[in-house]
Amino acid sequence: MRRPLLLVPLLLLISAPAAAQSLDFTGPSPWPAIRKERIARLLPAAMRAADVDAWVTIVRENANDPLALHVGGENAGAPSGILFLRTDAGVRSVNIAGFGEAIALREVGTHDSVVVHDGSTDDLYRQVAARVRQSGARRIAVNRGGTAVADGLSASQAAALERALGPEWTARLVPSAELVQRWLEVKLPAEVAIMKRAAALTAQLEAEAYATVVPGVTTDSDLARFLKRRMRELGVEDGWSPAQNPSVNSGPDRGHSHASDRVIQPGDLIQTDFGIKVHGVWVTDIQRFAYVLRPGETRASAEAQRMWEAARAGSRAAFAAMRPGATGAAVDSAQRLVMAAARSAPVPWSTGHAVGYWAHDAGPRLRRGETATLREGMTFAYDGFYSYHLPGREGRPWGDGTKTLSPEEMVVITATGAEFLTAPQDELIVIRAR
Repeated sequence: MRRPLLLVPLLLLISAPAAAQSLDFTGPSPWPAIRKERIARLLPAAMRAADVDAWVTIVRENANDPLALHVGGENAGAPSGILFLRTDAGVRSVNIAGFGEAIALREVGTHDSVVVHDGSTDDLYRQVAARVRQSGARRIAVNRGGTAVADGLSASQAAALERALGPEWTARLVPSAELVQRWLEVKLPAEVAIMKRAAALTAQLEAEAYATVVPGVTTDSDLARFLKRRMRELGVEDGWSPAQNPSVNSGPDRGHSHASDRVIQPGDLIQTDFGIKVHGVWVTDIQRFAYVLRPGETRASAEAQRMWEAARAGSRAAFAAMRPGATGAAVDSAQRLVMAAARSAPVPWSTGHAVGYWAHDAGPRLRRGETATLREGMTFAYDGFYSYHLPGREGRPWGDGTKTLSPEEMVVITATGAEFLTAPQDELIVIRAR
């Protein structure tokens, strides 16, 4: 009696061999081949757009650069320097590595050449500087300043590089933020295919979790533990900070937080914000909402349904506004116009953000004032919002006794608009009272 209406089709999906196989991420990772393709196909255009002739990344163990996985330095032990040099024929890459890593790096084949330094940081920086000068680069990108993922060069690394380059060549250094964003914000078709499978699994697991709810007994943290167990069983990782993934909340708004021990009650609207990481590379970010029927109810209350439909309408308005050339501000505005018409309380969140390698990935934000435009191949997680004040809390700021419905979907930008990565939530998931 307590099972939601979606349980039977869900079980059929889980039991279907083809579906189970398509959502299996335990095999060999496709990342090495995809990374090599990204360097060859996407990096030259990104370097041209950022007006960069060379890009230097210093990698090391224990405190590695956030971009190490993307440039082929995630397994660095000894400090290494990875150079990408723009040429008329494309981009040539060189990894100046420690002797203990050269054999493996050559076998993986990410870089055009692997050169060994003598084990000292002085020799590493001498070789980096020599190759940069030999390239004649006018503008040399380094991971300093700008966005967090493009700010991995430490103060000591920067000082060593500048000493090796000398004043004339140091003057040619520029932050890599524009280059990194241009490169990472677009995903290859093979990556989009993986993200579609991962998004489908994420939504499926959230539906599975809601099927376990016993009103008056199950807590928000019980749902979070269920999802953690399913992740372990399936061999996938957390999409963001493990302590706050999933964020399950059946009470007032809590923002980005851990699940509490609140007991789920009839009449509750439950929010689950959940993401997984597959193959150690690609992440998802999806929210699903459920309504717990009160005794005697056979469907969501009229008020809950009204608020849900308002949030869904905002989501679909944002979706309709997404296309190549549209600004992030235009997408955000389309959603907020629906919020205003529905008399939603304001929320502090932007409508959406890029998603892919991180839950908050490189790429434009879907928010007020964002002038960056959407491009084909970008992937986003975005919300429709309806927020309201709980009784007795009217007029207070968001988070002080508010409740927000924010169905969060994932999309890829296509040549003509946007495409959902998995079926969006059209209706509230209904949980029957005991």
